[in-house]
Amino acid sequence: MRQSFRKPLIVMMPKSLLRNELAVSALEDLTRGSFARVIGEIDDIPTPQVQRVVFCSGKVYYDLLKARRKEALRDVALVRIEQLYPFPSEEYQAILNRYPETREVVWCQEEPQNQGAWYQIRHRLQELVLGRRAVLYAGRSPAAAPATGIGKIHEMEQQALVAAALHSTTTEESARETTRLTAAAPVANTTPLRKRS
Repeated sequence: MRQSFRKPLIVMMPKSLLRNELAVSALEDLTRGSFARVIGEIDDIPTPQVQRVVFCSGKVYYDLLKARRKEALRDVALVRIEQLYPFPSEEYQAILNRYPETREVVWCQEEPQNQGAWYQIRHRLQELVLGRRAVLYAGRSPAAAPATGIGKIHEMEQQALVAAALHSTTTEESARETTRLTAAAPVANTTPLRKRS
């Protein structure tokens, strides 16, 4: 302990992770391990094949992992940044060095672009790639509210940002000099959002 007193650990997370079969840790991780500021790729992906490294934080990781496994993508590595401040520069640089063939570095978040971590860590992501690779943003457009409030629209947006993070090459210039990845519009469900009277 660094301090002579103990403080309680408070973990804030969405309830959906309590039921997610992928959000588990082995007992050894809790008893013998330590806090990992960056968690690298967990699947066996050949390093030379990786063309894109997607960094993220939070529950969007599980959506990305599920979609990548479903599509059997072998050229995308998923990396979780568990500590945003102080930014884990050494671990981030080690991940970049592990994938020397990578052409794109992507930050993916489910919050709107003007919320979440993007504007707080973008400069950290960019300064360590030294112009060798593009640093792209995959997520929702800037918005005043953190969510649409309509479940079906939220799900469509979530699918689009996951698709953009994993394999989109279409970009658009966005607010504050951000290059945002966009995905093709998902096929709209023909079911109306509300019952008509």
